[in-house]
Amino acid sequence: MRVMLVLIMALAGILTPVQAQTDIEREELAVTALEALMSAPADRALPLVQKVLASNHSDRVKSRALFILSQINLPEAQAELVEFAVNTDSALQAEAIRMIGIGGNADALQALEGIYAAGNAETKQEVLQAYLIADDKQAVYRLATNATNDEEFDQAIQMLGVMGAVDELRQLGDRGNMSESLVRAHVMSGDLEGLQQLIKTDAVASDPELQIEVINGFGIIGGAQANQVLVDTYRNTENQDVKKAVLQGMIISGHEQGLLELYREAQNTDEKRRLLRTLGIIGGDAALEAIDAALQGNQP
Repeated sequence: MRVMLVLIMALAGILTPVQAQTDIEREELAVTALEALMSAPADRALPLVQKVLASNHSDRVKSRALFILSQINLPEAQAELVEFAVNTDSALQAEAIRMIGIGGNADALQALEGIYAAGNAETKQEVLQAYLIADDKQAVYRLATNATNDEEFDQAIQMLGVMGAVDELRQLGDRGNMSESLVRAHVMSGDLEGLQQLIKTDAVASDPELQIEVINGFGIIGGAQANQVLVDTYRNTENQDVKKAVLQGMIISGHEQGLLELYREAQNTDEKRRLLRTLGIIGGDAALEAIDAALQGNQP
């Protein structure tokens, strides 16, 4: 009982002179007191947390109080957390936004959309990080679809890639939101099927830069299926920039057997030389086989 009384007094900042400690010791005791509230009934813990947040405690102590607040499943607790997140003058705004992500309360997470819309660039990034913590892919998807400029769109797309939000990224592609950032997000999420869908679209087929971005993505993802797409793309295009991108992709994926196939199929000396140089960059048995054959004037 005495220990709990001391902890409560520490939270209220009313320790007597006899009990006075250094600032660091008082801060440590206050943090411990807050942690003790984790096992207290929510309706008993909330008033104490609110008292800390309204006090002159340090930001470190108040940050811990915000975490406890995020774990209290009461509407008034979540409302106060959102209030801190809305308050742009508070040094604890960023921490409150992060705690909403950690707490994962649906209403509080929804409130972040309004904070994002009204916030500056830094606040927008903090909201995206909170959605990442909460794994709220649909919220980030909505931010991407409602983006008011390219920077906002690209940042939301990048976050979807980090989150592995394959379905949401494909939905954006279906909406016609084609961009290099969307391609990179598919690569980041390892979505080979999504890239295969993109490369078949008119938007990519008519834009060599986007096509090259997609091709590079196949090389980064790698694997048998991606490698076959690279080989087929090389065979089916006359665009030399696209062919060059395919070779770069095959270097990235290390697909020497595919390069050897293309080398054997090549019909002119310039193309054979280009493919042989690419094989040489990768090295390996296939490269040595092709080099040895070329030195002897034979076909590998």
